[in-house]
Amino acid sequence: MHADNATATPAPVDAEEFERLLATLRPKLHRYCARMVGSVIEAEDVVQETLMKAVEAFPRATAIGNAEAWLFRIAHNASLDVLRQRTRQRMLASDEDMAMIADPVDDVHQRQAAAAGLRTFMRLSVAERSSVILMDVLGYSLEEIGGVTGSTTPAVKAALHRGRARLRAAAREPDERPLPVLSTDERARLSAYVDRFNARDFDAVRDMLAEEVRLELVNRTRMIGRAEVGRYFGNYASVHDWQLAAGLVDGHPALIVRDPHNAAGRPAYFILLQWVDERVSAIRDFRHARYAIEAAEVFVV
Repeated sequence: MHADNATATPAPVDAEEFERLLATLRPKLHRYCARMVGSVIEAEDVVQETLMKAVEAFPRATAIGNAEAWLFRIAHNASLDVLRQRTRQRMLASDEDMAMIADPVDDVHQRQAAAAGLRTFMRLSVAERSSVILMDVLGYSLEEIGGVTGSTTPAVKAALHRGRARLRAAAREPDERPLPVLSTDERARLSAYVDRFNARDFDAVRDMLAEEVRLELVNRTRMIGRAEVGRYFGNYASVHDWQLAAGLVDGHPALIVRDPHNAAGRPAYFILLQWVDERVSAIRDFRHARYAIEAAEVFVV
């Protein structure tokens, strides 16, 4: 789904091909949703909802000409639902300047969009945000963007022009936000978990689990209960490509995972923990969804 083949009519996909497409597009869908909702964590929820709706609808759908565009429409609408729930009102762009001509995609706009943080994208209207993400981050054409968002080409052009201008203005503004910090309790909990995990004392880690602990190994499996979740640590015991540190991801307390063989590299992925009465009640591990950390604000403490 790119500008050079926008006029082609893709052949309908069968069920097996559709399953492969879901797996292939998952990181790309996350890139879009993260910038739409302003959080890599919430974006994964939106992606999961998108894929669930797509799987449910596919057997009843007839003549899906472009499955990729169809999936992005579902993701777009799911993102809008999140924004509506968050603000309790529609966040739709005005109709002003609908005939304005936007500049074509180029390296400058692509670099600006790639460098923009999630918080910066949230300063754009929904229409501006979706247009800039789809063209300057994901490389789609004006016509394809209109198909995803349900907008006319002039509307997309106008939103793209305004969105790019706002990104340029935001890039010139200093970031005066205070750095996020962990509370004393959060730091103590995470540090205790990190110390035991890094020491490979998984029996001690298991002792930290609540009886009804839930595990989501994102993009792979789910487990419930201390006995079942306890087996998850055996997989970590068998590999040596991880080292944990306490930190924050998009402002949420998290375990930041690096490859110890690439200490200078960017964190590889993250793990989220929930606690009840000093016990771990839920684990959300993004080891198999490493795309999620791409646009995240990550702080190691």
